[in-house]
Amino acid sequence: MKNKVKKTKRKMTRRIKRMGLFLVILVLIGILVGGRFFRYINGANVDLSKAETSYLYIPNNITFAELKTIIENHGAVKDLESFTWVADQKKYTNNIKGGRYKLEDGMSNNKLVNLLRSGKQEPIKITFNNIRKLNQLAGIVGDKIMTDSTKLVNLFKDFSYVNEQGFNYNTFPVLFLPNTYEMYWNTDAKGFVSRMKREYDKYWTEERIAKAKAKGLTPIEVGILASIVDEETQKVDEKPIVAGLYLNRLKKGIRLQADPTLKYALGDFTIKRLLNEDKEINSPYNTYKYAGLPPGPIRIPSLTGLKAVLNAKDHKYLYMCAKEDFSGYHNFAKTLSQHNANAAKYRRELNKLGIRR
Repeated sequence: MKNKVKKTKRKMTRRIKRMGLFLVILVLIGILVGGRFFRYINGANVDLSKAETSYLYIPNNITFAELKTIIENHGAVKDLESFTWVADQKKYTNNIKGGRYKLEDGMSNNKLVNLLRSGKQEPIKITFNNIRKLNQLAGIVGDKIMTDSTKLVNLFKDFSYVNEQGFNYNTFPVLFLPNTYEMYWNTDAKGFVSRMKREYDKYWTEERIAKAKAKGLTPIEVGILASIVDEETQKVDEKPIVAGLYLNRLKKGIRLQADPTLKYALGDFTIKRLLNEDKEINSPYNTYKYAGLPPGPIRIPSLTGLKAVLNAKDHKYLYMCAKEDFSGYHNFAKTLSQHNANAAKYRRELNKLGIRR
């Protein structure tokens, strides 16, 4: 009987040991698995040392498979498998938001997925000024945001879309006010134009519209005249004088006879000396031949140009000619005889330098 009891006790002891060992193994497995998942979720998985940039650029409307390719090519995420697992657990794989995201060295998958899922991207700055043509603008903007320059140019040529914004093909450049703007990288072509339209509407306050109206101009016509003023002089202090001169000519019904419009019609702003034969070119932008403002701006007008027109100097000048000292300033005249004398001085200096064109 005693032997039987001892035997039973030994069996129970062995069972307890086996169960204990099994529990220990289960705990170890749990620790290993849990540790692995902890590393998956909270372990450092971003290493910027081999990446070309700390920014991750994600286009709009892409699949998770396409995103993984982008992340792999970027090179900052060390373990793509663990990132994928965390992204799946946090239901990010079907909720991808395009944008430009700032990565941090040592970032965990959890932090990375939270960032991407939140859509909290870093804005970029776009600066443009001193631009003559819309394709130049498209090139500058296309280098900064997701859309490319070709899409922008095509949108600028979409007549129905341009008309919806309140412009036509000729007047559209006045919409784009040169400045520095913050916007998101994943802005598309229409998004960019919409932003510019908001900025344009914001600029044209009731006060500015009233100033334009007092001069007999619409906001678009202010932009057209400002573009001529900008091409006529780079001297900010002289622009209001030039604007006043052209307003005087418009009021009197005198042709503007603005050299920059003629250069625009000829397609060459590098010309230093216009010839009489140039003035015969048949173009609505030839203000020697046709009265009034041309059908559109000859460049994207600057903010200083717009301001100069809205705050034009009140004077009696009707004529202007570049100063013979080539300082960039002009001689102004109230009469044709005074102007002819100024023009003769300027031509003499051109002849001395051998400038024929």
